[in-house]
Amino acid sequence: MTLFFIVLFAALVFEYTNGFHDAANAIATVVSTKVLTPRQAILMAAFFNLIGALWGTAVAKTIGSGLVDADAVTMATVLAALIGAIIWGLFTWWLGLPSSSSHALVGGLCGAALATAKGDWGVMHWSETIKGKPAGLWPKIVMPMLASPLIGFVAAAVLMLLLYALLKRATPHFVNKYFGKLQLVSASWMGFSHGSNDAQKTMGIIALALWTGTQNGVFNDLPSWLSFLHTPEFEVHRWVMITCALVMALGTAGGGMRIIKTMGHKMVKLQPVHGFAAETTAAAIIGVASHIGIPLSTTHVISTSIMGVGATKRLSAVKWGVVSRIIWAWVLTLPITGLIGYFTCELLHAMGH
Repeated sequence: MTLFFIVLFAALVFEYTNGFHDAANAIATVVSTKVLTPRQAILMAAFFNLIGALWGTAVAKTIGSGLVDADAVTMATVLAALIGAIIWGLFTWWLGLPSSSSHALVGGLCGAALATAKGDWGVMHWSETIKGKPAGLWPKIVMPMLASPLIGFVAAAVLMLLLYALLKRATPHFVNKYFGKLQLVSASWMGFSHGSNDAQKTMGIIALALWTGTQNGVFNDLPSWLSFLHTPEFEVHRWVMITCALVMALGTAGGGMRIIKTMGHKMVKLQPVHGFAAETTAAAIIGVASHIGIPLSTTHVISTSIMGVGATKRLSAVKWGVVSRIIWAWVLTLPITGLIGYFTCELLHAMGH
């Protein structure tokens, strides 16, 4: 029982760090274009993250039951996965790199599950069909990880070129004034989309811990006032949704200025029209992913959307040296968090958990 509460605490720590680590996803462009101050933008993102986090559970169900064999998961597995994701998230935040909290959690979970299954790779759900819909690591994680950055880059560039064509006779003053207002809408939508996808990942992990605890008899002798912890079938309880939504909103309100500076200032110089195009593109892609239960990397999508709008100005407008550091962080996220999750789980097993 004690281990479950440690897992719950670690999950909420991850959710909080996810909030301040990924705050830049929703607000980097609106800050860099000076439409809002950092404080105003962070509060706005926190509010819309909160609303978005309460919108559906499709992503949570994918994380909790669609990637690894739930029967092979223990409390130690879940805790090791969270530790791996938290360590990588804090490390990349310290470096100011916008890495993916989603992939960090998935990598940690896969590594920890592999350790629990004694190296049996069959514990992974690679590709399968559940109720006529594709499920597993390939269709839900790997394929979107490869495709979404490309889609974000191309779609943002196309939207930006269309805006250039429509606004070629408009004065810079008109464009900046008009799109400064529109960027408030696009940044709000991006905050909502981020909450609807990222907050659900922790919901799925907590739901998996509750289900695992119930199956293993951890909650058999609970007092009646804790009966809400019993989860005989995998589901995301309302109290889990509300708790995760509030913690992510608090984390977002905590800021994340290191990554905001990288995305909003170091990659490419943005004006309000560029910010609008990048945020609108990213929010639409993430919204679709949330609806169909894909735990997408919101970081990858908004980052490549910013690169896409920057590249329409001229390719040299994008600071490709900064971009290469970001891409290396993306490439290394899954294997490094997988290794941390694996060895952390082995350590917990050695300690008797």
